[in-house]
Amino acid sequence: MKSKSVYERNRTQQYMMQMRPILWKQALFSDGTRDYRIPEEPKEHEDVTIRFRTARDNVDSVWLCGNGDRYLMRIAEHDEAFDYYDVTIRLGTETFAYYFEIASGLLSCRYDRCGVTEEIRESYFFRIVPGFSTPDWAKGAVMYQIMVDRFYNGDTSNDVLDQEYFYIRTFSTRVPGEQWDKYPENFSVGEFYGGDLEGVRQKLDYLADLGVEVLYFNPVFVSPSNHKYDIQDYDHIDPHYGKIVEDEGEVLMEGEQDNRKATRYRCRVTNQKNLEASNAFFAEFVKEVHKRGMKVILDGVFNHCGSFNCWMDREGIYKGKEGFALGAYLSKDSPYRSYFRFLDTEERAWPYNEHYEGWWGYDTLPKLNYEGSKELYDDMMRIAKKWVSEPYCVDGWRLDVAGDLGHSKEFNHRFWRDFRDAVKEANPDALILAEHYGDPKDWLSGDQWDSIMNYVAFMEPLTWFLTGMEKHSDEFMPERIGKTEDFERTMQHYMTSFLTPSLLCAMNQLSNHDHSRFLTRTNHKAGRAEYLGAAAASEGIDYAVMREAVVVQMTWPGAPTLYYGDEAGLCGFTDPDNRRTYPWGREDQGLIDLHRELIWIHKNNEALRTGSFCFLESEERLLCYARFNRKQQFVIIVNHDDVERTKRIDLIAAGIPLQATMRQLIVTTESAYSLMPQYYPVTHGRVTVTLQKKSAVILERA
Repeated sequence: MKSKSVYERNRTQQYMMQMRPILWKQALFSDGTRDYRIPEEPKEHEDVTIRFRTARDNVDSVWLCGNGDRYLMRIAEHDEAFDYYDVTIRLGTETFAYYFEIASGLLSCRYDRCGVTEEIRESYFFRIVPGFSTPDWAKGAVMYQIMVDRFYNGDTSNDVLDQEYFYIRTFSTRVPGEQWDKYPENFSVGEFYGGDLEGVRQKLDYLADLGVEVLYFNPVFVSPSNHKYDIQDYDHIDPHYGKIVEDEGEVLMEGEQDNRKATRYRCRVTNQKNLEASNAFFAEFVKEVHKRGMKVILDGVFNHCGSFNCWMDREGIYKGKEGFALGAYLSKDSPYRSYFRFLDTEERAWPYNEHYEGWWGYDTLPKLNYEGSKELYDDMMRIAKKWVSEPYCVDGWRLDVAGDLGHSKEFNHRFWRDFRDAVKEANPDALILAEHYGDPKDWLSGDQWDSIMNYVAFMEPLTWFLTGMEKHSDEFMPERIGKTEDFERTMQHYMTSFLTPSLLCAMNQLSNHDHSRFLTRTNHKAGRAEYLGAAAASEGIDYAVMREAVVVQMTWPGAPTLYYGDEAGLCGFTDPDNRRTYPWGREDQGLIDLHRELIWIHKNNEALRTGSFCFLESEERLLCYARFNRKQQFVIIVNHDDVERTKRIDLIAAGIPLQATMRQLIVTTESAYSLMPQYYPVTHGRVTVTLQKKSAVILERA
């Protein structure tokens, strides 16, 4: 803490004594970060010290109430403004849930994860799961999501060719290099731009300079689509992303699509030499990423596979191929028959029975039937371990539609418990992130996922607050813009669904491959490219709002995750328009520079990576919050109004003394941003700040 003169300390204590008849609730604080829980990720049967902060000389007693017991806390230390109470608890093997009771004279209250309360709110108790931890490298890490086909073409020799595939009633098409910037077609599953892992490798300097710490890839395994969420082969990197060292030429297969059109398939992605070369290339690629201090996360699609997969082989591309048994679609006696659930098989002429269970009914996405096949179950656990082990050494999995896997909730939880055990056994430092909509609490109990793609406690509330738009741009509700109270209540409620180690590595995105680009949401156009036209996605966009959003993203608890091109001003309505190519040579350099500066601020201040969080005094269209630890305190203010606003803010909740100075690190405005320092005095615990319209500022205690 900053040193104070004897005179300043006396003034502070005199002021606090004047406040003694009042229980200073703003000063009450505790959470699961390392300042208030020591160790912050305790093991089973380990002692943990839990700490609670009050204003100096302001309370008579603090009790920790946990698992049916009450523990009197003692003052362990104090500074000029605060007392810090603590108590040490011996954990067992079960979750330890607790809250605090505070008394000051005749006044009393309780304190839980949503703050001061008069009630006992079990759903908002603090929770410790003995033995649960998340990788330190993931806490607050700056992540970058890449859809490989749309990032950069570094090797034209592996490009998908025209009519190489026939899939979902269309032939594959290769977009020529000179048309790299063209908008994706409305139905574009077979439209390939040629981006590959070699292209990512060539742009690692750019990503490192931006400050990226983790690369998250959409699926990179063998698949006939450009998005690759219909995996054909879980054991190999797609040669179109890796290496094609041998081209067998065009082969016309016998299998037919709907008895109408033959499947055309160039056998480059079933050629064993190409598959082995691609895996070897990927292993070397990961090594190069690691040498730069970055990590790699792969997309795991374990709920369903693709109809091209050799287990199903609806298209017949593996039929008669050495080393492969007949797929489940081609024979009732297939060893893979139990991998899927077929319906009405006795009533339909085999093999033209398309009535197998598909995810959301899609016949190109046959749902995997784990309950019916131990072989399938065991093989997926092998896959889970394979890619986080030598020689690939990937650093984690992002799990696609993870809440949908299996045919019952009970089985779903069993699968993810076993998946966690398998992955952590192979690589204890691997991260397990899941795609999940809605409340994730059931899966974030310490034995399944590490964390999630944070829709409920980041993307959705922030989008409504700043744009009034639904995250697909399907709906515009102007009445939701700037509703700070709704924003805070939603964020606070859903943040309590996370254990603290999970919250600190939650993937906080403004955009991704499933939703419209955030910059497009700022134009308030409800609709999709199919109806509005792709050009409309860039019309009327508001860069001031985008800058506000990035300030929040880089200062919010969790892992700020960029969707490729967001930092360069890329626009787009929802899928497939949100999957435009990175605009090399047409980047918005000012927006890139802003991202670089904010990433630097985020990475170089531990309080912004792993520190505590609290809301401060906000108003409609004016959001105020703090990130802090015992050494650093930051205050973030967002003026989302159309007029200049002046606000006097009480900073005691942020752990800032009554007399201090705040220094401006960065401020964004309607037209730009500034790193020019400006200083604000803190008097009696309050600071007064004036912000231009549609602006945001980060202040640090000097």
